Amino acid sequence: MKKERSQLKSRLSPGEVAKRSGVAVSALHFYETKGLIASSRNAANQRRYSRDVLRRVAIIKIAQRIGLPLATLSEHLANYPPDKRISAKEWEQLTAQWRDELDKRIETLIRLRDDLNGCIGCGCLSMRDCPLRNADDHLAEQGKGAVLLEKETNDNDSELLTGDFSDDLLGSRKL
Repeated sequence: MKKERSQLKSRLSPGEVAKRSGVAVSALHFYETKGLIASSRNAANQRRYSRDVLRRVAIIKIAQRIGLPLATLSEHLANYPPDKRISAKEWEQLTAQWRDELDKRIETLIRLRDDLNGCIGCGCLSMRDCPLRNADDHLAEQGKGAVLLEKETNDNDSELLTGDFSDDLLGSRKL
């Protein structure tokens, strides 16, 4: 009976996890459907989480804050069982996987920031010096707005978020 009672205390309800982690219960359910966290069910078929889920949710929040896509995070977390606490050594290994990706993003953002000086941001693509310009509107048949940028985004599954821009979009070649 004593072991059973201590085991019950070690399991948290979704509401308790939400309160302690600062995320909504719906977010916990979403993370669970994505395989980022795991729960079990009690005798009344209610979700229960191990206390280790608090650290995992903190890792998810950090990854989201730095802009890491959940799909990438899911791939990285797949190496660690969802019901086991991630150790300091495992955290170091996990963040090492993120470092190169973050460096690429930082470099891309700096280059984009530096290219904004000549951009008026209207999407007309008519400026002479714009790396995204559409001279003589040759791309009008392909759609409205910044079709080169949007095409790159769609072709590369939101590569804008991951930092993989083509040289064309960064202005090393004028269109």
